[in-house]
Amino acid sequence: MTDVIVVGGGAMGSAAAWSLARRGADVVLLERFAPGHTHGASHGASRIFRLAYAQPDYIALARRALDLWHKLESETGHPLLDLTGGVDHGLLAPIEDIAGALAASGVPGQWMALEEAAARWPGLRFTGPVFFHPSTGRVHADNAVAALQSAAITRGAVVRHETPVLSVTVRGDDDVEVVTAGETLRARRVVVAAGAWTPKLLPGLLQVRVTQEQPAHFAPLDPAAEWPSFIHHRPDLGVYGLATPGEGIKAGFHGTGPEVDPDHRDYAEEPRSAAQLRDYAREWLPGVDPDATTPISCTYTTTPTSDFVIDRTGPLVVLAGFSGHGFKFTPAIGELAADLVGGAPAVARFRLPYAR
Repeated sequence: MTDVIVVGGGAMGSAAAWSLARRGADVVLLERFAPGHTHGASHGASRIFRLAYAQPDYIALARRALDLWHKLESETGHPLLDLTGGVDHGLLAPIEDIAGALAASGVPGQWMALEEAAARWPGLRFTGPVFFHPSTGRVHADNAVAALQSAAITRGAVVRHETPVLSVTVRGDDDVEVVTAGETLRARRVVVAAGAWTPKLLPGLLQVRVTQEQPAHFAPLDPAAEWPSFIHHRPDLGVYGLATPGEGIKAGFHGTGPEVDPDHRDYAEEPRSAAQLRDYAREWLPGVDPDATTPISCTYTTTPTSDFVIDRTGPLVVLAGFSGHGFKFTPAIGELAADLVGGAPAVARFRLPYAR
């Protein structure tokens, strides 16, 4: 019997495998798709990293993730995190909450006048004060997943791709049965980090919405221009963006896509949403060509509060519901998963309050 089986080899499952292997656990990671696949939420060349949250526990988790991203870079020899600085602009109230929480946590940040921000980042349009935070940037998502798995393997973990898990069944306090297409495995603990497939593997355990999101890369007018990562707080929706080297300026609406079954996605660009994003770029991103786009398709798995689920029920540890803002925390979430496997209690915010 294996110590721990991790179901799902995206960012969170790979981080859990790395953390568990670092602690000497016997770990097997099962991933349904081939390496580098584009079917879930962990692919692509860029994700925003930021400490800028209004909640102190998220700030603390992001700070821990920052340390662990650097540790992973050191352990694998691969650069993954690039701190470019970031800005929040738009609605003042949520930004003031973020600025206050960062100040209380001792995280650097500063308000900038509209004219100063516009001169520094002419690719963005601002209409009011801008809050700048230097400990922000991007993580290379594909490389991060590959590095996590490589580091886990170096520490003794077994990683199996193209191994779909058909069912996870608790047989006892220290006995979980995991059935794949080719065999039945047993482990004392199982970490389920299956992203959009979690509701199918653990029916009825948690309430999440799986949506297909449609950001895009826009061609920059000046490839040498400086871009921060950015969040635009608006009354109707949130918008995020960042520069992706070699691909363009990534921008997207946060959590507006249609609900989908992850096994029956079309991956197709939805014309009306694409047109709305181009209209946004035309008005708010003067540094890009709004009509030169490369669409991106990914999934969000969102809880009712957009808080994560990082919890344990019996011998199962569940990592789910990262709600479109979890990637930055990846290695810290893997560490929390290893803590739960070892018997530690869950962090209050991340418990399973969504059970039906």
